[in-house]
Amino acid sequence: MGLTARQVSTISKSGRHGDGAGLYLNVTKTGAKSWVQRIVVDGRRRDIGLGGYPAVSLARARELCRENRTAVADGRNPLAERRETPQVCPTFREAALAVHQLNAARFRSEKHTRNWIQGLEKYVFPTLGDLPLDRIDRRHVLSVVQPLWTVRHDTARRLRQRIRGVFAWGQAHGWVDTNPAGESIDAALPAMPQVSQHFRALPYAQLPAALGIIRGSESGLAAKLALEFVALTAARSGEVRDATWGEIDWERKLWIIPASRMKTGDEHRQPLSRPALEVLREAWLLREEGDCIFPSPVRRGRGLSDMTLTKVLRSNGLAERTTVHGLRSSFRNWASEATGTPWAVAELALSHRVGTAVERAYHRTDLLEARRELMENWGEFLAG
Repeated sequence: MGLTARQVSTISKSGRHGDGAGLYLNVTKTGAKSWVQRIVVDGRRRDIGLGGYPAVSLARARELCRENRTAVADGRNPLAERRETPQVCPTFREAALAVHQLNAARFRSEKHTRNWIQGLEKYVFPTLGDLPLDRIDRRHVLSVVQPLWTVRHDTARRLRQRIRGVFAWGQAHGWVDTNPAGESIDAALPAMPQVSQHFRALPYAQLPAALGIIRGSESGLAAKLALEFVALTAARSGEVRDATWGEIDWERKLWIIPASRMKTGDEHRQPLSRPALEVLREAWLLREEGDCIFPSPVRRGRGLSDMTLTKVLRSNGLAERTTVHGLRSSFRNWASEATGTPWAVAELALSHRVGTAVERAYHRTDLLEARRELMENWGEFLAG
């Protein structure tokens, strides 16, 4: 039985995966995928590369296989014919999809993986998507980046980085010699002043009252509990929204977040205070199919969406005073000003990396017990 389109898109194990009739999907250790056909030509077994996935789909790879088998049956040499026939340069869209597939494994989250390609789909594909890489020059790139450069600078900067990455892939494969999104366009893009924009955050003294407003509101229970859990654990919104019951160690009073869900890529153990455990006990009553602690009321079996917690702040008149991420800042200021907590302990409570790579290699403790006392005090402060 051959491969399916879904299997091809999800296979991650390195090696060759057979489809039948000599067609294989080759997956490298980095996650790159390409098609290879094993065929006998002039009495010798040969491997013919058919192109990378997803630029070459499963259906197209099978079609190329049939064409090569027909050529051999007719006494022709498909390898020799390929050398004589110029290869067709991929379009920007095909190249971008190949780069996205190649790098998906290293993206830190599903959201980042999705946003990477969505930005290109929205701003770049309408202009450059159907153009072959070797026909795109600096003017084309500037036509996409320049209109956004001064009005949505961060978006434009990220788009340029992604376009540059696509052309770097094209250079590596010999499709283009230069990178039109590289340094050659620097002079056409004015330097933009760096503006530090901090997340809005409530003074920590006002946070207990704000949480009281949220608890007494008519917002959905799962969303209210999730927002309170964000405040009590000083965790990031996504870490809480995607939290599962399997991550909770009730006996040791720990929330163990796997490395795959952490911004740093490291497992994080967060002590759970008495008020945080009370939130979890209340959330247990919401338990349904799936393992989510804070389940979505509209997406069964899945966690809350990224705008749900912000909506709670808005509906309770708090959005102008704080963001969800700003709750972490309120905690950090409290830890510094109200407790005199050592810097490293407070930073580790926020799951920040502390020290240089060399220092971390020798100093491997996460100061769990010191953080346990800190989080218990923080929970009691928020509970009033």
